[in-house]
Amino acid sequence: MVSTNNGVSFAGMLARGLRGFKPKAGRFMRRALAAVVLAVLALAFVVYPELVRAESEAPPALKGPFTENFTFSDPPVPAPSVAVETLDGLTVDISEFRGEVVLVNFWATWCAPCVREMPGLERLHQVLKNEGFLVMAVSEDRGGVAKVEPFLDRLGLHDLPVFLDPKGALARGFAVRGLPATFVIDRNGGVVAGLTGPAEWDSPEAIALIRHYLNQDSRAQGSQQSKDRVSETSG
Repeated sequence: MVSTNNGVSFAGMLARGLRGFKPKAGRFMRRALAAVVLAVLALAFVVYPELVRAESEAPPALKGPFTENFTFSDPPVPAPSVAVETLDGLTVDISEFRGEVVLVNFWATWCAPCVREMPGLERLHQVLKNEGFLVMAVSEDRGGVAKVEPFLDRLGLHDLPVFLDPKGALARGFAVRGLPATFVIDRNGGVVAGLTGPAEWDSPEAIALIRHYLNQDSRAQGSQQSKDRVSETSG
């Protein structure tokens, strides 16, 4: 559970704030409440670097500098359901990848730390893509594919699954406050971990983190149709 250094959990703070509130049943209200929880989690990533890192919930393989900026969520927070586009113009949604572990990375061509970590993201994807894992490298460039595609060619990134969010809709859904920002989505569509800032995504520690969630039992099956729709992008 995400908690502050005085032992008060963000979930507890949220619960007290909602006490006595009786929401109307319906899809809109469920999404609204999930968005509030996700925003609180994202705020924790940015505003509270002194957070206790939930040692009891952290995967035992996570040790050393790689974990310093991570915040973990237990229970997981539902990932926002917002459509993005592939470089080929197809529309996809994170919910289509249930049954897989997804690493959602928000980046932009003008973000120097983002650019430095992208080759590592591609190598992480190459190592684990056949084990039920997908990287979603989500570009926040307003120029869309015309800006992103030549940039990827210059860097030689031909196997990294890149998606376009030129209006920032998915970034707002995740309450992103800075780039790069990365979130780990488990097989059931829940946000289990995240950080703001760059990381060495092809390091043994990063691979161990992803494999921890890959090895967890899944209550949902991935969509073969969604895999086919991004096959050319994910390689």
